[in-house]
Amino acid sequence: MGFSRILAGAAAALALAAGAAEAASPAPQVRAWRQSNEKAIVADFVKLLSLPNVATNVSDVEKNAAYLQELLKGRGFATQLLTAEPGTPPSVFGELKTPGARRTVVFYAHFDGQPVGQKGWVTPPFQPSMRTALPEATPVDWQGAAGPLDPAWRLYARSTGDDKGSIQSLLSALDALKATGRKPSVNIKVLWEGEEEQGSPHFEALVRKHKALLKGDLLIMGDGPMHQSGRQQINFGNRGIAGFKATVYGPTRPLHDGHYGSWAPSPTVMIASLVMSLREDNGRIPIPGFADDVTPVSAADKAALAALPDVETDLKTSLGLGRNIGEGRLADGYLAPTFNVRAIHAGDTGPDAANAIATEAEASFDIRLAPGMTPERAREKTEAYLAAQGWKIVRDTPDMPTRLQNPKVVRINWDDGESVATKTPMDGPAAAAVAASIGRTVGYPVLKLPIVGASSGMAKIVDALEVPMVGVSIANYDNNQHSVNENITLQALWGGIEVYAGLISDLSW
Repeated sequence: MGFSRILAGAAAALALAAGAAEAASPAPQVRAWRQSNEKAIVADFVKLLSLPNVATNVSDVEKNAAYLQELLKGRGFATQLLTAEPGTPPSVFGELKTPGARRTVVFYAHFDGQPVGQKGWVTPPFQPSMRTALPEATPVDWQGAAGPLDPAWRLYARSTGDDKGSIQSLLSALDALKATGRKPSVNIKVLWEGEEEQGSPHFEALVRKHKALLKGDLLIMGDGPMHQSGRQQINFGNRGIAGFKATVYGPTRPLHDGHYGSWAPSPTVMIASLVMSLREDNGRIPIPGFADDVTPVSAADKAALAALPDVETDLKTSLGLGRNIGEGRLADGYLAPTFNVRAIHAGDTGPDAANAIATEAEASFDIRLAPGMTPERAREKTEAYLAAQGWKIVRDTPDMPTRLQNPKVVRINWDDGESVATKTPMDGPAAAAVAASIGRTVGYPVLKLPIVGASSGMAKIVDALEVPMVGVSIANYDNNQHSVNENITLQALWGGIEVYAGLISDLSW
């Protein structure tokens, strides 16, 4: 009897030891492999980044999808290109089963990108360039470099950080694990979207159409940057979004501003007034009841936000800001709405400037929606407020009777691709497993952010899949996401490979 207990105890000890060995992070082995293959990893990434991928160019998105499908096939995945309906942008699906695995993890990222017409790119956005940090952005010869590549170097190209960096990290992590003999601990499904930067107008239909194929136990969203402190963070959702363009009207033809400046209404002044009526300088939104639907911030969310390290002082210094607006701490504002002014245009400047009253002016807005808000309610409240301010709202260019009968006319055109906020619980077992895996990889407790300030259409996707979501970001926070000279540091890429290797082979719950 006693001997049986001894045998049972020994067996249990061996099982625990085996489990501990299996749970050990693969980071040291993955790092050693990466150090021996840095140039090959960068060369592969450069090929991916060289493919034009502006979201509105469906043919380019299709070429990216076909290329990524082949990369997955080469790593043993069963793959498909998924669409909601013919003629819509494709997404890439891949599946890699692991014998004995009890859980299935769906890894999401998007491979389409923002427009590239902004002025000031140091090199063309689809000709990736290795350089030092801005503002110098000095070119470096990474191919001819002797020894390890400097982790502070940055690769400049559209979608380096948003999101092709996450895709490359996952691919390289798979290569590293195979080379080091480490097997996945979970079944892997990959879902790489091709229209996120258009607002995902067809993605919900795509997911619902292929729901059985995409079924899993956890969705890991590989979008967005790391925390501004440089520490690895995970998040549990993102804000929603609604946007619109407002056009106001003055005289039917340009007027000499000396003759008419004290008599004819100026659309330049009108658009400035409209902008300031919707969003004050301090960030306050004066629309009555605009935030009434926002879900109250929980004690757990407040505690998670309070635990984040201070980054605001350094951010002000690096960004040249003498003040901030809204909440003193950056992330505290993520659980409230923001009314952003994307652009204002009226008249011309420089050599094209004229001393004339313009015929019209326009402004573009995006509204980041907090949990509990809907695009429909945001539209209703915004337009009711403008109407109460004396604006006649139209949807098309106003005709002459409309212009003559109304002192202030504004054309409002709402964007497609709006979405509600996503927010999943922070205390679920899958979330705990992700935090533990990344913690073992990086060697410190991962930061937890209840929600990020950015937006996506993931709420409907999470609802459709009925699965918890955890956001895992690997890009450097100063990656110029959505802007000119988007970039990723090699350090962020190297760290991303290790994080994804852990999520593939060191994840269990």
